[in-house]
Formats: sequence, structure tokens, C-alpha cells
Amino acid sequence: MSETPRYPRVVVIGGGITGLAAAWRLREGAASREMPVEVTLLESGERVGGALETIRRDGFVMEAGADSFLSEKPAARKLAERLGISGQLINTQEQFRKTLVVRRGRMVPIPEGFSLMAPTWMGPVWRSELFSPWGKLRIAMEPWIPKRSDDGDESLAGFVTRRLGREVLERVAQPLAGGIYTADPATLSIGATLPRFVEMEQKHGSLIRGLQAAAQTKQAQARGTSGARWSLFLSFRVGMDKIVETLAGRLGRSIRNKAQVTEITRTSEGGDAQWTVRCADGTSIQADAVICTAPAYAAAGMIQGVAPPLAAKLREIGYASAATVNLAYRVSDFGKPPDSFGFVVPIIERRKIIAGSFSSLKFAERAPAGMMLARVFIGGALQRRMMEQDDAAMESAAREEFRDLFGVIAEPLFTYVRRWPESMPQYLVGHRGRVSEIEKEAAQIDKFVLAGAYLRGVGIPDCIAGGESAAEAVLASLARPGLAR
Repeated sequence: MSETPRYPRVVVIGGGITGLAAAWRLREGAASREMPVEVTLLESGERVGGALETIRRDGFVMEAGADSFLSEKPAARKLAERLGISGQLINTQEQFRKTLVVRRGRMVPIPEGFSLMAPTWMGPVWRSELFSPWGKLRIAMEPWIPKRSDDGDESLAGFVTRRLGREVLERVAQPLAGGIYTADPATLSIGATLPRFVEMEQKHGSLIRGLQAAAQTKQAQARGTSGARWSLFLSFRVGMDKIVETLAGRLGRSIRNKAQVTEITRTSEGGDAQWTVRCADGTSIQADAVICTAPAYAAAGMIQGVAPPLAAKLREIGYASAATVNLAYRVSDFGKPPDSFGFVVPIIERRKIIAGSFSSLKFAERAPAGMMLARVFIGGALQRRMMEQDDAAMESAAREEFRDLFGVIAEPLFTYVRRWPESMPQYLVGHRGRVSEIEKEAAQIDKFVLAGAYLRGVGIPDCIAGGESAAEAVLASLARPGLAR
């Protein structure tokens, strides 16, 4: 057994953005408190960053995973500011800021003012090709649909169908939710994923009235403020892995790659509980506290011996797999060059992809002049069989869809396939209650904190905020008398 460190040691398990943010916040918080803390981050793979992976080739900047983050949630932007890299943040190219939906093999714009599942104004809906006449009438009826009296959780499908009708579910809500959560709307929790719409229904009795009130508030705030206003999505000029490389550089030798944790156990020495973190290569690390940012199913195996009830709750969180296929084309390969960020594909279209985006239109400097960088998304909860295909079949599916939807006959200059197995936590109906039970069980274990996308948000800012919150909780526990040596 290794010797207990002179001052508290914290082990962070998992080198995704949650773990990196937690480890760095431990460093920041310890410095501000003038409390020395040794931080060790264990990552099972060869690289850190998780779903943030940027590939650079022949002047193209390709994102294999997440390509941006929401600016409305401040954690990611504030971390960039503290790291001194906020000057490299870039906005989307606003002239292309629209999303298309595949309808009977054609690209149709989502009506202006449509917010994920509901319109702010009916004018664009009446003019849209996306919905049938009956579908438009059903949407227009929404302000007169009584609000739900039951305060229990509800599926996205149930919520949208009840308030706006089946066409909105099939044509907009399902493909957009599929793009974000790779989930089945029949089992996806509305309360855990889109709580603001539940709040709108309860407060305004109508989503349309709620969105109109929000629009008026934003207009009033815009008139009364000055200075920089961030766009909805932000990225880094050189790619999303800029924040990963910066964090990894700052953490330096605190990071251990190829360190697959198999078990976490507790011992007591001198009255203080100690953690032993064991790895697959036979090594072990003693720690005063542990932050686990591994996926729920992996965390369950690690903690089984210490907290069987917690492990059982963690195993209730399901996951879906997905893949991205980046494709490099010439702009001239498209008969009519695209003019949008991307498109979503409703499952009722029965295609092999669930969404696509044009990276070089969404952000500047993603492709050389005259070139087009695109990517498609494959898999998810509703297309699990596609994940059984090999890389060549996925590439072929992507090319086939671009031929059918955009008339691109030319071979791509190159492609890049990246699989993300069991990477997308599924926020099923009842998720918030499930998470509350997990957090209650975890709170009973001293100096052990869970964090990750499976808890309270899958976005990059959510993960960063979760990692930082875990770090703050650990620092508070270590600051108690008798622990800092």
C-alpha cells in the first residue's frame, strides 16, 4: 500500500470535459484557498477530451464529436475566459443560420420563430410547406388546449402530441430531439430535457403565448443593454479541442492515460477514511477524495463493493450509441450549394442518417476556399441497427444520402468515420427522480462525488458546470479540520 500523501490527494476518474473541468477547478480552488491539494486524473483511453475531438487535414478542421456549445449557459464561456482563450471563440455565420427538415425527400426550412417544438408566431407556420393544412390548424389550436393538471413526468411524445399534434412531433420535435439526445421521444422525459416548455404550459397555459412573452422580454432587454451579445452557438477558431488541449497542458503530469479504473474501495487509517483506486494494470492509488466522471454503467462497476444500492441506481441509466461521418467535397459538387447550418431527418422518412450539418457554413475557416465540409450523424435509440454496420457501410450510407438529398454524385475528397459507443445517456421518463435518488445515495458516501452527462445535462456547459460543482464539494469537505496536512 502506498504512503499517504503529505497533503490531501484527490483522484478524478475520467478524462472527458467533465473530468478535465473538475481537475482544473480543484487546482483553482485549492490555490484560492491556499490549501495544497494533489490532483491525479485517470483516463482509460489514450487521449483526454471525450466527445471533443478535432481532426485537422489538408486545411479542413473536422469535429468528430461536439462542434459547438450554447452560449446561454455560461460555464463553458467562463472557463474559456479563466483559461485565457476566450479571444479564440468564434460565432456562427449568421447568414446560414437556419435548419432544414427532410420532408418526402426534399429539404424544407423549419418555420421562422419555431423553437424546438412550438412556434412563436403563426404567420410563418401558415406559409410553411412542412405541415399539412390540418397540421397547421392543430398548431393554431394550441392556446386553447387546457394545461395539464398532473405534475408527474411525461414523455416528449406525449407532451408535444397533446399540445401541438402529431405532425409537430413527427416533423420537428422528434428529429430535433433525436439530434440532441439521440433518443426515442416516446420514452424521453420532457421534464428532464426541456423543462422550460413544461414551465411555459403551467405559467402561460400555452407554449405559443409563453414563447411570445419570452420574445417580448428579450426585445426589451436588448433595448436596455449594450456591449457584446454572444450568438446562440460558439466554437473555437482552431476547433473544439482547443479547450481540451489547454486544460491538458495546464494539468500536465497530473493526467495518467491508459489508466482503466476497475474498483474503488475504502479503508480507515488513523481515524480518517481513505480511498484506494485500483486500475486494470495492477496499480493502485491512495486518495482522500474521489470524483467519478465515468459513464453511469462504468461508475456502477467501480463502486459496487462500497455502495451496492448506488451501483444499482446507476445501472438504471441507459445509453445509446452514435457515429459521425465527416465528408469533404468541392462546393461545385453540389448542383445548388447549401445555405444552412444543416438538416434533420425525421424517422418517418426511413433514411439511414438522423441529421447532417455543413461545418464550413456554420463556422468560418473550417474548409479551404471552394471546399465544403459536411458531416452526418448515424445511430441513436431509433437506429440501433445502423451501429452494427462497419465503417465502410456507414461511409456508403452518408454518400448515398447526399446523392439523394443534394444530388452530389462526385466522390468525396475523403471521409472520416468516428464511432461513439454507449456514449449518449438516455433521459427517460422519470429521469429527474432517478437522478435525485442517485445523488441521495452518493451524498451518504464521504468525500466521493459523481459528475457527468448522465445526471443533469448532456451539453458541454452542463458537463463543465457539473465537474466544477463536484470539485467545489470535494474542496469543502477537505477544508474541514484535520484533513489538510
